[in-house]
Amino acid sequence: MNRAERQSSTDSNRSGSEARPREFIRGFWGVRYQVKDVSRSVSFYTGQLGFKTDQQVLPAFAQVSIGNLKLILSGPGASGSRPMPDGRRQEAGGWDRIILQVDDLESRIDELKNAGLRFRNEMEVGPAASKSN
Repeated sequence: MNRAERQSSTDSNRSGSEARPREFIRGFWGVRYQVKDVSRSVSFYTGQLGFKTDQQVLPAFAQVSIGNLKLILSGPGASGSRPMPDGRRQEAGGWDRIILQVDDLESRIDELKNAGLRFRNEMEVGPAASKSN
């Protein structure tokens, strides 16, 4: 049995509560970066690294991709750059996120809150997402 098979076997033998988080994550979706200049960032990723432009709402937002990686570029005017409820401002460096696809996001957020996890803010929907995605 190789390492991956041993891990899979171990995972399947865990109790339901330990295995639960793996049940609702469908996969890795992308990474969100706060940037100062979305247009300049798009030019860099597409021109220098070979990404393709999927979507742009300049100057606030763009999505570029390469292979299975989606890179969300959020500028100062993007919905993903709004200040936190306590007034702290998001800015380039430190506010980046991974994005996971899940089924029934609202229910999963409620489950995590009920388990004692804290969130910086409430769920938001912006130009790149909708409740049906």
